[in-house]
Order: sequence, then structure tokens, then C-alpha cells
Amino acid sequence: MSSSPGAQTVGQRCIAVPGNDVPAIDLKIAYIGGGSREWARKLMIDLALCRELTGQVALYDIDVEAARRNEQLGNWLQGQAGVVARWRYVAVPTLREALAGTDFVVLSIQPGTLECMAEEIAIAERHGMFFPVGDTAGAPGLMRGLRSAIIYAEFARSIAQVCPRAWVINYTNPMAICTRTLTRVEPRLKVFGCCHEVFSTQRMLASLAGCCLGLDATPARHEIEVNVSGINHFTLIDRARYRDADLLALLRRHIAAPGVMRPYTREEVEGWHDWFHCVHQVKFALFQHWGVLPAAGDRHLVEFLPGFVRSPEELFRWGIIRTPVSYRLERWRHAPQQTCELMAGRRPLRLDASGEEGVTLLLALLGLGDRVTNVNLENQGQVANLPRHAIVETNARFSHDEVRPLAAGALPPALESLVARHVANQEMIVAAALTGDKELAFQAVFNDPANRLPVDESWQMFNEMLQAGRQFLPGWDIA
Repeated sequence: MSSSPGAQTVGQRCIAVPGNDVPAIDLKIAYIGGGSREWARKLMIDLALCRELTGQVALYDIDVEAARRNEQLGNWLQGQAGVVARWRYVAVPTLREALAGTDFVVLSIQPGTLECMAEEIAIAERHGMFFPVGDTAGAPGLMRGLRSAIIYAEFARSIAQVCPRAWVINYTNPMAICTRTLTRVEPRLKVFGCCHEVFSTQRMLASLAGCCLGLDATPARHEIEVNVSGINHFTLIDRARYRDADLLALLRRHIAAPGVMRPYTREEVEGWHDWFHCVHQVKFALFQHWGVLPAAGDRHLVEFLPGFVRSPEELFRWGIIRTPVSYRLERWRHAPQQTCELMAGRRPLRLDASGEEGVTLLLALLGLGDRVTNVNLENQGQVANLPRHAIVETNARFSHDEVRPLAAGALPPALESLVARHVANQEMIVAAALTGDKELAFQAVFNDPANRLPVDESWQMFNEMLQAGRQFLPGWDIA
């Protein structure tokens, strides 16, 4: 994916920044979802630590107060010790104002309310399905995708009208549905989606290499070379190397060791007091049977597969605990006060890089060094046996004003049929959102591999979820 012939490329303006030895590239970034409690702060700190860039970040959010708070935070950050770049943050009242003259658009929103998400997950539980996350696959994830696609269709049209040459970076889940809506509504947009799930598996493999290869230190994550294929949160690795070492061969030996694969108990899992702890039991078991390693965390992975979400006890057996939406709500409610305490000096500032790759990818697109990483793009053949134009996740090379997907090969037949089923469901949800087709949305929910209900009960559950999210489905026929 690259700019069209003759199109103006980003990053042509350079200005001197006090304290920098070389001029920095002057940018405008539009942050849609600019009231973000977490992702916006990560971007602010990463930009503050990047000498090569400067400029303005326009923060747009339907929660105007939250955007203004982040405006204060971003501008306060400029005066803190250790900051080496200069940025101006401005909360703006309209989407079009945020997009005007922008070089990069960052999309990071909460599609609907957390209360709606909680109700959808609770409805699924009343029908015997217990989703640990509920934001990508399964009935809750698909319903979240339905309202996301309605919102993203408007984003796509506005970006195409106001800043069609800007690069668009999506962080919102469900990643594939959100990103696909942008490319389906406006195919000429320059769009990619970023997710950090593969990073944790790279770190796990790096730790394995450090232990098994007699190294003096654990390799850095980016030193672990992996071939990535599949779709977001159901990504698959069929090759992994550290220098000349085959890490999948090391992993096979590790898994065969006594005690690595075992059932867990509720007491053990709850005793971790950590909603995100992963013991990799699901990915290891699937690796044993398929010969390829799923790369997402187990809590996401189980939502793409039959059988795992049938009870809390089944999840505990695999070392998985459900992340309660009440935890997300509590964190959401406390974040504004914590931000105020940070700016007042009552909470310490940690000026550490986030570990996300957004700013690194901006630098590559501006011509400041190529980068290869996993990313979500339309399938141009990089996954040989998945449908063209579906959003797939593979490695890609980022260079000046270009993102070029790298061929990942074909999925094994058993996996291809399962992944293709999810792709079909994602495509149906996007089409349903764009046309208001209630039956098509239901067909996607009924077709989900984790669904264990007959058609009449599936229809009942689907309509209960429509009711829970009716305020986010304008014009829909919801009885």
C-alpha cells in the first residue's frame, strides 16, 4: 500500500526545535478518540521521547471534557524533565476540524459504552457462553463490531473528504472489522491496524531462547524473527528464529518437559490477582496438534475456538480468568482523577517508552528508516488461501510513504477453514452495518465457532444484545 502516483507525501516540513541538533519534521496528527484514558497517554510519551518529530496533535472526542483534559496533560508534559520533543495539543470540537491538514490520523475509540459491553457479555453468559474479553470474536465481539462499523463508516467518509492522503492508523478492537470498514467504504485510503498481541509471544520466545541457548542475556523482542499469518487475535506463527536457532524446535522440547502442560485450578488462577496473566496452555496445546503457534494471548485465542468458553471451570482449567468489565469501568472512572493528580505532582511521572510501535512506524513512513513488523492490512495475497480484501495480519515492510505486506504463505487446511469462517463473519458484520441488514448480522453471530446454541435460542440472544445496544444502532428495526 502506497500513495498514488504524483500524490504529496507526508513529512515535507522541517523546523528547528530548541535543544535538537537537527531540524525535526513538523506534523499534524489527528487523534480520534482524543479523550482516551490510556492509548493517548502512551502516544504522548512516545512522541515526547522522539527528537525527530514535532508539531500539533488535534484531539477530537464526543466526550469533550475528556479531550480537554488530555489537551492539558499533553501540554503539561512538554515542561517535564526528560522530554526532548515539542508538541502542541489542542482539543477540537468537530471531527472535520481535527482532520483538516493532517498528516496522520490515529483512531482509538470506545465503540459504545462499557456498560453496553458489560450487558452483552452478561447476556452471553446467561446463554451458557463465558467470554474472557468479549471485544473481537464471539457474539459480544461481533455486536461490538456492528456498532463500530457504523461509526467507522463515517470516519472513512470524513477522512476521504478532508485529508485523503493522510495515513490512518487504527488501534480500536475489533481490529479487523474496524479496519475493513475503512477500506470497504473508501478503498483509496491509506489504512493499517496496529496490535501488540504478537509482541507478548515474541517476548515469551525470547525468554525461552535466553534459558535454552545459554545466552548471557534475554534477547530483545525485536530480535525474535517470526513469520506471522492469520487474522487479528487469531494470528499464527509457523517460523520463529533467533539468529540461527529454530525457536519452534526449542518450544517443542520445552512443552514436552514434565509439568509444562497441566490443568490449573480456580484457586490458582484467582490467586494470581491478575486479569491478564497468561500461562500459554491453549497456544501450546494447539501448537502440539497443528504444528503452528498461535500468537495472541490465550484469553483472546479461546474466543475464536469451539469448546473453551462453555464454562468458567473450563477456562480455569486452561489457566484463564475472565477480565470483568467492572474492572474496566473502575479504571475508566478513576483515570481522570489520576491524570489531575499527575499534573498536580501528587503522582509520579514515568517517562518510559510504551513499547508500542506507532511512533516508530511514523518515522518509517516519513523516510527515517525501514521497519518490518506485524500489521493489519487488506489481503493482497500475503495470506494465499484467505479471501482478497479481507483484513489479515502478517508482517509488512514500512518505508517512505509505503506499507508493503510480506508474503506469509498459506494456512494449513484445518486452520484455513476455521480462520475463513471468522473472515466471513467479519465481512457479514461490516455489510450488515453498512446496509442495516439485521438478518445478515444475525447470520454472522449464529455462524461464530464459539456459538453452542440452536438457531431459535441464538436468535433470542441476538435480539437481547440488539436491545442492550439499541442507542448505538440508529435506524435499526429493534423490537
